[in-house]
Parts: sequence; C-alpha cells; structure tokens
Amino acid sequence: MAEKEDRLGAVLDRRRIGIIPIRGVIGGAIKTVDTLKIVERARRSERVRAVVLDIDSPGGGATSSEALYFAVKRLAGEKPVVAWVRGAGASGAYFLACGATRILAFPSAVVGSIGVLSVRPVAVEALRRIGIAVIATTTGPFKDLGAPWKEPTEADRNKENELVQAIFRRFTSVVRDARGLDDDTLARVTTGEVWLGEQAVELGLADGVCITAHEAVLAAQRLADLPHPYVMRLGPRRTLLQCIGLPGAGMGPPGPRWIAEFEGWLRGPTLRL
Repeated sequence: MAEKEDRLGAVLDRRRIGIIPIRGVIGGAIKTVDTLKIVERARRSERVRAVVLDIDSPGGGATSSEALYFAVKRLAGEKPVVAWVRGAGASGAYFLACGATRILAFPSAVVGSIGVLSVRPVAVEALRRIGIAVIATTTGPFKDLGAPWKEPTEADRNKENELVQAIFRRFTSVVRDARGLDDDTLARVTTGEVWLGEQAVELGLADGVCITAHEAVLAAQRLADLPHPYVMRLGPRRTLLQCIGLPGAGMGPPGPRWIAEFEGWLRGPTLRL
C-alpha cells in the first residue's frame, strides 16, 4: 500500500528539473535573446526546482556571453544550476557556465579557452587590385576602427588591444570569483588553452566529471533535495532536422547567424578521432 502511495505521489509531483540546451555558437545557433528568456522563465517557474545546462559550445560574442552569465548567476541564486559540458565548454560558453552552482564535464570534453579574440579582415590590397578606393570622413580617429578598407595604425592596434584587455579582465574576474582561484592558478588557466574534463577538475575549472546527462540530472536532484529526477525540456520545440543533428538546422534562412556559427566552430577548440 505504501509503495502504491509513493508511486501515486511520484506521478502527481509536478516538480521538475529543467534542461536548457546550450548548443552551438553564442550569437549563431544560440539566439541570445531567446536563451535569456528561457533562463528567466526557468527562474520564475514554480515547477522548475533545479536546472541543468547541457553545454556543447565553442563560445561566441563577448557581450552575449556575459549577458548569459549574469542570467545564469541570477537563476543559481534562487535554485540549483548544474552546468554539464558534454562536448565543448570553451570561451564564452565557459563564461556563462561560471554562473552555475556546479560545473561538471564529460571526461574528454574540452573546457577552458579563457581569453578574448578580436578578428577582422584587412582588404586593402584586394580593393587596390580591383581599382576600388574608399574615402571615409569620420568625427574622430577611432570612428572607423576595424574597418576592412584601411591598414590599422599603431594607435588603432593599441586601442583595440585596450578593448580586448578590458573584456579579458572582466572574464578572468568572473572565473576567479566563481572558482575561488588564487593568482597563480588563475594565471595558469587564463592562457587561452583548453583542457580535457578530467584536467579541468584538477585545475579547479570544474567540480567533477560526468559521463551521461542523467548523471547531471541526478546531481541537480541532490542539490535541490528532490525525491524524483523528473525533467522537462526548456526551450523552443526542436525540428526533425535538429533532432538528427543536421548542421544549421533551426537557424532559419542563411544569414549573419550562419556565418557566426561557421566561424565560431572554426575558431573553437575541437578534438577528432
């Protein structure tokens, strides 16, 4: 009788562990505004008592990554959040994971890449060869900073480096506070390198290894002190093409987000057998 009552209680229990997928490049497949709304919905939901971030991302835009970090941190201030790196949790993806209660990683997942990268094309020679000249009238010396039609001056390079270093300081400050790292360890892990999941644990970048999504759910269940590991997927409905893993599925017509996704994975750390 008691067993039947337990089963009935389990069926009627509406408390859930929310699963939020963080798959792809931030700013590409990961639509920042939509993801922020999903995280906020999880925070407000009475049914969602804990959250698992299912991460496989090489990172993305600095501003979007930081915005997601703040959203995740706010969520973790009210209910447990487990960030599970299943494939890649690099750069901006690791940035947002630092807002979670715990960070777990698959043993061979790549974790880290703590650094900032600024990339821009210089098309001066190509334009010259096809006979195109660009005349720009600006209101200040840095208004056309990063423009592809001009060679960067020393002042341009210094200004760009200043911006990169400012963002880098914000990133490393978050990592220091989230992971409780001393100066020596922080310097060791903020070189832009990536590590496998087990190495990330040794360096203090992750709290443990986790092989399956179910193990991550169980970790969230323990943190939330829930009797049952019932889950609910949070996010837009996945199409059939997304379910079978077709690249670019769900991203809409080809456009800037496709370019961001492609470039992001090219720059991101990957391991292949």
